[in-house]
Amino acid sequence: MAVLLLLFAACDETNDLGIEILPGTDLINVQNAVIKDKITAFANSEAGIVTSKSSYNLLGSLNDPLFGNTTVNFATQVRLTSFPDFGTNPVVDSTFLFLYYRSVYGDTITPQHIKVYELETGIDADIEYDQDTDLKSMASNISVGELTFTPKVDLDSASQDTLYQVLKIPIDHTVAEKLVNADSLDLVSNDAFLQYFKGFFLEAEEVTAPGSGSLVKLEASSSSTFQGSALLVYYNNDANMAEEEPDTLSKAFVITQYSARVNNISHDYTGTPFIDELDQEVEQDDYIFIQPTGGLKSFIQIDELEGWRDSLKTSINKAELVFQVDTVASDLENYPPPANLILTFVDTDGEERLPIDYYFNPLFYDGYLRDDYTYHFNVTQHVQRVINVLDPEEEDYVGNQGFYLTTGQKSDDARRVVLEGTGRETGVQLIITYSKYLQ
Repeated sequence: MAVLLLLFAACDETNDLGIEILPGTDLINVQNAVIKDKITAFANSEAGIVTSKSSYNLLGSLNDPLFGNTTVNFATQVRLTSFPDFGTNPVVDSTFLFLYYRSVYGDTITPQHIKVYELETGIDADIEYDQDTDLKSMASNISVGELTFTPKVDLDSASQDTLYQVLKIPIDHTVAEKLVNADSLDLVSNDAFLQYFKGFFLEAEEVTAPGSGSLVKLEASSSSTFQGSALLVYYNNDANMAEEEPDTLSKAFVITQYSARVNNISHDYTGTPFIDELDQEVEQDDYIFIQPTGGLKSFIQIDELEGWRDSLKTSINKAELVFQVDTVASDLENYPPPANLILTFVDTDGEERLPIDYYFNPLFYDGYLRDDYTYHFNVTQHVQRVINVLDPEEEDYVGNQGFYLTTGQKSDDARRVVLEGTGRETGVQLIITYSKYLQ
């Protein structure tokens, strides 16, 4: 009977749906319990996130007034799309690296300064690289290009879609001449080409003024609907110059879906309000700080959750963990919050795992930002396992070692959020709807 109750309740977004299938109230009493004072939260750094498997890449420097400075550098391969025949006596005219973006997190006032270097050590699309990868040590120390730009976002007046913006970075002739004069054996395949020309490293200059700067979200890789960012070499050759009205030729080396792309991300939390709490046994009573890009996550402990085991005639209909955004501290106008957060539990080996409720149905599990600026997590089946499965040797045993709260997109989205802490009136709550058997 308890299993039936749980299955019916698991498909429900209200507290009373399915009650009509239960016996009369002389047998079962459905109640709510709101748990707050048993919940604690702690600030933890989240380092070592993988930055080489994302659809997008960040670039730039943001000096957040609450979260300190985040600076993101970028390395990428460019690839052949065909055999690049430059003709007889090619002469380089100009070279540009074109990088496209449509999204900016931070201000659109502060100029960003980017320097470009040629990679001397290759990056591999089959290898996972994390945020701490020392890309600078893999590149030449001689810059081959630089650009100062002010990020912007424009909307199409008709569709209201965000328009593509482009960073057009002038590249030194030495790069194009290396490509134009390459031996044909270095151009017969992408494997050969990537041994010859390993790609670029882009370094962002750190901004220093508090509340300034931004991170642009690069759409570097080509797709079925987007041509991709690319290195374009403009040149002339004998055949072209013999034309009556010669037009400069061009050859593209494209950042494709097969190109290795890696971000290096650094954080400086000097002067932040959480610096003394970070990775310490200090509760986040007032605020919970959540930041992607290998920044901040929160460890959530719910004490005495196992105490429900004493109520043998109790079945959990729904268990929902609720987090409230502090809309003032977050500064929503300038720093929009993440579209979703992720809640994982700590297993008996200390590893982070998604609750079974996620695999039952990700939408049911939830974690998405709601109109009232709350994030809800349905952990009904997980809590039921904590209560029912007592033997660590059983397959379904999960224990109660705590949870971690992080952003859904860790490496390619910069949106952070400030939540109300566990000591606040409308802070973290675990709301349990349960059925109590009276006989």
